[in-house]
Amino acid sequence: MTKDEFYEKIGKIQRAKGYYFSNDKEKVMELIEALLVNKERYGYMVCPCRLAQEERDKDKDIICPCVYREPDVEEYGSCFCNLYVSKELNESKIEHKFVPERRPVDMMF
Repeated sequence: MTKDEFYEKIGKIQRAKGYYFSNDKEKVMELIEALLVNKERYGYMVCPCRLAQEERDKDKDIICPCVYREPDVEEYGSCFCNLYVSKELNESKIEHKFVPERRPVDMMF
């Protein structure tokens, strides 16, 4: 799958669920490219903003879309890496806030 195909296909699926790609398309395309590299490297699309442990079972919480996306977008309007955002954030109805790391430290190593 190319970056453009991913953008169109996954974007449509996620919009139906109430999640949107950030309006910063350049950054979104960089993140998509990194997801596709990780899929080739590890066999799954692990979040490019986090350190993979290279074992699917240990990385299952950070396979995109990660388990932290829903609470992050709900609370901050954006996921940790800013790939997925709320409609309100894209429409500048809410302010972009720093999204802290929710992943427990013991799961990072």
